[in-house]
Amino acid sequence: MKFGGTSVGGAAAIRQVVEVVRGQQSLRPVVVVSAHAGVTDALMVVAHEAAEGKADVEAVALRHRQILRGLQLDERLLDAELDELRDLARGVRLVGEATPKVIDAVLSYGERLSARVVAAALTANGVPATAVDAFAAGMLTDSSFGRARPLPDVGRMQQYLSTVTGVPVVTGFLGADKAGNITTLGRNGSDYSAALIGVAIEAEEIQIWKDVDGVHTADPRLVPEARPIPMMGFEDLANLASFGSKVLHPAAMVPAMQHGIRLRVRNTLSPDAAGTTIEASVNGGRPAIRAIAHRTAVALVSVRSHRMLPHHAFLANVFTKLHEMECDVGPVAVGEAAVTVAIDDAFAERAVASLASEGDVQVASERAVVGVIGDASVLENGGIADVLAELTKAGVSVRCAGLGALGSTVAFAVHADRLTETVRLLHSRFF
Repeated sequence: MKFGGTSVGGAAAIRQVVEVVRGQQSLRPVVVVSAHAGVTDALMVVAHEAAEGKADVEAVALRHRQILRGLQLDERLLDAELDELRDLARGVRLVGEATPKVIDAVLSYGERLSARVVAAALTANGVPATAVDAFAAGMLTDSSFGRARPLPDVGRMQQYLSTVTGVPVVTGFLGADKAGNITTLGRNGSDYSAALIGVAIEAEEIQIWKDVDGVHTADPRLVPEARPIPMMGFEDLANLASFGSKVLHPAAMVPAMQHGIRLRVRNTLSPDAAGTTIEASVNGGRPAIRAIAHRTAVALVSVRSHRMLPHHAFLANVFTKLHEMECDVGPVAVGEAAVTVAIDDAFAERAVASLASEGDVQVASERAVVGVIGDASVLENGGIADVLAELTKAGVSVRCAGLGALGSTVAFAVHADRLTETVRLLHSRFF
């Protein structure tokens, strides 16, 4: 059972988590928690300000004391961990530099503090629990600080967790390399942690508890009439994630999919709601079009080769440079000696500088990517025409439009100003 930052965001939310866990106590759950909402960002500020000479963690300490007070727990519960954090911040101030390794160490305190609060709240309310640091439990990773990759488990975590008293409350997002340095799995990596732990303990299912009633047909913030999807296949969810859906971390599904463990996305605020169940394969009973997804803060980067390179060599050079930046792309449009890629806007400036040696580079910023997810048999046989016809009637200009590699998605980029209109239009058409 994984609980995200908003699900453990304050005393009231944590009390709700206690009741949710209590309701499934007989199933011997392992709980995985994120940091309290906003704490990871606050710790990032601590790390950078410490490097500039200001080692102040009191705002973080105050936030946790307030939560403890609201739960009627001992406000000194976290003193040891907060003292460690203060010492670490002072060390960063003395060195004057926050390296990726040090930043991971600072950020780790979000989950470490949260796990101890949740475990104490469970225990105080009659559900015996123990806080567990994932790196102590055997979550071993490489040394790619900030975006570490887990190494094969080979039974470490199951053996450790089987010895824990009560419900293990494990830190999400964290691991350690072979040298014992704390690592993080990247933002939203707690979903990934939950999937890896679920596989390690051979769980019946992996539950991701959030503040929404499962995966929706579109983002309810843009489309108020969007509705939960009761059942999805892993492929549908992978497609949604690739287009920016934030409900579930894209990597989280892979360990579960490989081991045939179902995922369920549930709502902490409405624990009786069915949510969304995701399984390896789902046969029948689903609409031809599953969902409309989108991703914002996108830039379209176009490169036109000015050298007489073979086409494959030109493309290889472009994607090698994007790979070196660890820049995800998609969708992609390829022409003769030219390519356009949609990337996160934060990478645009670096991409222009890096790709300038490959040709003339142009950037169109303030864009968004929209994806329509459905049956390949439908999208390949007129479905894509339906999508584009709706946009044409509305006068919405698109770029990089095309059918996905497996035929189960239609993707395109629009100007950010037309995003809400586009998603609502397509949702109205297909749902």
